[in-house]
Amino acid sequence: MTDVITSDSVASVSLLDAEKNPVAFSEELGQSFVDYGFAIVRDHGISQALIEDAEAKARLFFALPEEVKRSYLISGGGGARGYTAFGVETAKGAAAHDLKEFWHVGRELPAGHKFREVMADNVWPAEIPGFKETFLALYDAFDAAGLKVLRAVAQFLDVDEEYFTDTVRDGNSVLRMLHYPPQKEPAGNHIRAGAHEDINTITLLLGAEEAGLELKTKDGRWIPVSPKVGELVINIGDMLQRLTNGRLRSTSHRVVNPAPDRASLARYSMPFFLHFRPDFVIEALPGTVATGEEPKWPPVSSHDYLLERLREIKLA
Repeated sequence: MTDVITSDSVASVSLLDAEKNPVAFSEELGQSFVDYGFAIVRDHGISQALIEDAEAKARLFFALPEEVKRSYLISGGGGARGYTAFGVETAKGAAAHDLKEFWHVGRELPAGHKFREVMADNVWPAEIPGFKETFLALYDAFDAAGLKVLRAVAQFLDVDEEYFTDTVRDGNSVLRMLHYPPQKEPAGNHIRAGAHEDINTITLLLGAEEAGLELKTKDGRWIPVSPKVGELVINIGDMLQRLTNGRLRSTSHRVVNPAPDRASLARYSMPFFLHFRPDFVIEALPGTVATGEEPKWPPVSSHDYLLERLREIKLA
């Protein structure tokens, strides 16, 4: 029988409360992840000045001539680094591609690091001064904010507060700069981002204040997710859903096309896909599987699962 929620209340919380009242904070955040798979977080520690600098540089990059942007396409890289052109990514099971282009920044690893074989070097657009420095700083800020959220998730799950610290250390996390161009003609079956679930552990999203982001509720309704400027939208990815045996929901979400009066405007956003480290084995946490039952999913390494899912969305 499907659970029906009669009133929609995706949690909107301050990360400052994680220190002031950690039990209440983790309960409100965790319950929102159980019910919706989503929450909105303010006071997350990522400076507004850094956010605005990154947004400005992203706009400069996407305004470059097409041939310049395409010079940063990396053949065989699965879109993990550099540029992915408009019309490539397609939601799992969808026939129509998404209406977006994007740039990916990954973790910087030192020479000889054990994960270098599966985590490629970054590339940087020479045309945008300071691009590397800005986005590495933003990457680190996202990484720190994500770990704070995961500490609250650990408390909600009744595991050690630092449980996730090692699981995401040197994780294959990716920062994406997204550009949804203005829509000057009917889009047919295409929308800005088709309904999908995220692959990773948790996603932290900046730039969702422009209308369009929607999540699918347990009873099958699409409802808007509406943060204020500078707030983070955080959602559970499939990896954490598997780890919690489905207790925390990896929820279908999409970015719908704009209303006619907004169609002439581009949309920009910056999601950070926080991942487990590549060799972490994702299997149901103790206490998440009822006595006498089997886990919903078999164990799988983070890296193997990532490759499987990238093939499904035509990025590998």
